[in-house]
Amino acid sequence: MLDQELLDILVCPENKTPVALANDDIIVKVNAAIDAGTLKNRGDSIIEEKIDAGLIREDQAWLYIVRDDIPVMLIDEAIALEQIQ
Repeated sequence: MLDQELLDILVCPENKTPVALANDDIIVKVNAAIDAGTLKNRGDSIIEEKIDAGLIREDQAWLYIVRDDIPVMLIDEAIALEQIQ
């Protein structure tokens, strides 16, 4: 689990808005899209590895994957949440 102090200082690398931990419902939807082979990141690569956590940008547009309790805050690795809605 991510430390609250870290969550408080993390922001989207693109527009510098706050991010928040994704709820379980979002993680389930993301993993279902990964299972279906339809989920791509912003760099247009298909995501194949299921996730345990993610950080969602304040506007709910993008999710940044958290792997092994380390946020992957790279713009090209972000997932457009419109893919799972």
